[in-house]
Amino acid sequence: MKRGWFWIMAAWVFALVSTLGALFIGEVMGMTPCLLCWYQRIFMFPLAIILGMAAFAEDRRGAVYALPLALGGAAMAGYHSALIAGWVPKWWVPCGTGPSCSEQSLEILGGIQIPWMSLAAFIAIVILLFVYLRKTRS
Repeated sequence: MKRGWFWIMAAWVFALVSTLGALFIGEVMGMTPCLLCWYQRIFMFPLAIILGMAAFAEDRRGAVYALPLALGGAAMAGYHSALIAGWVPKWWVPCGTGPSCSEQSLEILGGIQIPWMSLAAFIAIVILLFVYLRKTRS
C-alpha cells in the first residue's frame, strides 16, 4: 500500500455511506428530495465511484478529480444549511414546485437535519482529500 492510502479510503467510506443513506431515504423511505438535495446528490454520487476506484487502484489522480466535486457539494450543502437555519432571505429560495428546500421534515439523531449532515460529509471528504494529496505529494 502506498503512503496515505488510509485517507482516500476514509474519504471513499464517507462518500459511500452518504450515497447509500440518500438512496435509503429516497427509495426505501419514499421521501422525495427537494431541488437542493438533488444538486447535492449530483455532487455526492460520483464521489462514491471516483474515490472507490482511486482507493483500490491506489491512484492519486482520483483525489484530484474528486476534489472539485467535493468542494462544489460543500458549497451547495452550505447554502442549503444556511437556508434551513434562516440565514438566507425567503425570496432567495430556489425551489419551486415539489418539496420545500427551506422546511425539512426529516430529523435524525435528535434534531440533526439532512442538509447539515450533508455539509458535514462534504467537509469531511474535502479535509480527507487535502490530507491525502498533501501526504502523497512527490
